[in-house]
Amino acid sequence: MTIRVVLGEDSYLAREGIARALNDVEDVDLVATCADLDSLRDTIDAVLPDVVLTDIRMPPSYTDEGIRLANELRVSHPDIGVVILSQHAEPEYAMSLFEAGSERRAYLLKERLKDEGELGRALRDVHEHGSVVDPRIVDELLAGHARREGSKLGRLTPRELETLGMIAQGRSNNAIAISLGITKRGVERRINTIFRSLDLSEAQDVDRRVKAALMYLADTQESPRP
Repeated sequence: MTIRVVLGEDSYLAREGIARALNDVEDVDLVATCADLDSLRDTIDAVLPDVVLTDIRMPPSYTDEGIRLANELRVSHPDIGVVILSQHAEPEYAMSLFEAGSERRAYLLKERLKDEGELGRALRDVHEHGSVVDPRIVDELLAGHARREGSKLGRLTPRELETLGMIAQGRSNNAIAISLGITKRGVERRINTIFRSLDLSEAQDVDRRVKAALMYLADTQESPRP
């Protein structure tokens, strides 16, 4: 199945570079490119892509257009996935993206575009109702929350903390097992222990647990930068 993608990026050079990267992804078809929020909205309505790949900032205000569009699409086009691209690791914007749910949503740093394979995987995951969070975002959330006095993260062992980071990245139990060199059943037991420790025992499926981990970890973050 071919994934039909619309790209939103105001920089011509970045737009051309991303377009070339997408051309190398076998199952992705870039059907349109846009340079501002208004044209991106109109194009989405016209072509109904499977996934929108968009910069977080673009005209008219260069603030959080990508996040606002992603939230609008939850109502107007809930079947369309959104992959947000950002120049910097900004956990507060990632939280805004996932606040209403993590299904069909991803937040990546632009530096990941150097790897067409990683970009392709993110598009596929979002198209298949999954979610992706850039590892650097997770690292910042974990570090910030761990510094908080009385944090529930203090209840976790180092291995559990490492596993929580992988959960927040949206990795499957099988992927976590391979990365840690343990069995899938061992991962399941560890995850159950983690969520009991964090009072999140009801968050069992991948999308809900990504959202739960991010919402929990982000409560110490500062307000978005202008």
